[in-house]
Amino acid sequence: MDTFPDLGSLSDQELKDLIRQLTEDEMEISYRRRILHGKIDILRAELVNRLRKKHEGGEDVISGDDVQKLTDILAGRVPAATEE
Repeated sequence: MDTFPDLGSLSDQELKDLIRQLTEDEMEISYRRRILHGKIDILRAELVNRLRKKHEGGEDVISGDDVQKLTDILAGRVPAATEE
């Protein structure tokens, strides 16, 4: 459904069917969102573990280059995105 229907032209049953369909769509999207959030949480946990191991092993976790990039971002000096 690309456009919202003219509600005055729908019967009671058509309105109920539309509500049911949109509710089902919302539930599916919500489920997919929760799955994505779970995957993101797993990936972040893995990254934190890797960074922790690097730190414990004496490696630099954040470099001066990282700090400069963050400084540039916060100062609004971000280069235009390049097309690949």
